[in-house]
Formats: sequence, C-alpha cells, structure tokens
Amino acid sequence: MKESKINFYSENEFILEKIDRYTKWIEGVIASENMKLEEINYIFCDDEYMLKLNVEFLDHDTYTDIITFNNNVGTILQGDIFISTERVKDNAETFGVIFEEELRRVLSHGILHLCGYNDKTEADSLIMRDKEEEKMKLFHVEQ
Repeated sequence: MKESKINFYSENEFILEKIDRYTKWIEGVIASENMKLEEINYIFCDDEYMLKLNVEFLDHDTYTDIITFNNNVGTILQGDIFISTERVKDNAETFGVIFEEELRRVLSHGILHLCGYNDKTEADSLIMRDKEEEKMKLFHVEQ
C-alpha cells in the first residue's frame, strides 16, 4: 500500500474519521484540477490557535475557518492547511448543514486555494463557491 502524501494532524481534540475515504476524495479533487500532489498537511485546531496564526502571518485580527499556506512548485501541490473545527461547527449551524458537509467544503476550499483559486473579490468568491460544490459532489461518488 502506498503511503499517503495527505496528512491529518490535530492541535485540538478533533479526530477525522474515515481518513482513507477523505484521502481518496482529496486526491480526486486534485486530479480533477489537473494538478499533482507532493504533500499536503491538514492541521485541525481551535479558534484561538487560528487567531494567533491569522495575526502573526496575515496581520488579520479576526477568526476564520481556514488558512492555507501555499508552497506549490508550478502544478505540484504542497502546503499546510489549518482548519478551525470550532468555526466549521459554528458555520455548519449558521448555514443549516451537518458538520461533515461544512468540513468537506472547507477541506476542498483549501485545495482550491492551492490550485490557484481566490476569494478576495465577489466574482472570485462565486467561482470558488461553484468549485466547492463541484468538488463536494465527488465525495459522494462511489470510488
């Protein structure tokens, strides 16, 4: 069995279940964008941990659900994706979806950032939302 280049770490109590299914899905998302995988680290954390990263690296004094650090080389994806599971939980409640669905949205969001998509403008945000929906459907396809 090949070793995955997608790693999941936790700086809080969160533990991702069905890691093999998520790994296969994320690999499919990457392939669907014609990119190649080097190594991606997902780090789950709480709001305070994320806030410290946001202040230190992005000079933003706000809470956020995800921060993506891109270390790509051309079309070869490498990066660290930090996810606040507290924000994901709150956002799931706000949007009226289950936690796992919102988590998949955020997991794909980070990959899409690594693939070159942005969400700084309203137009870019609309493209990002469409791409998230497209990628989330890949999770439900039997693999």
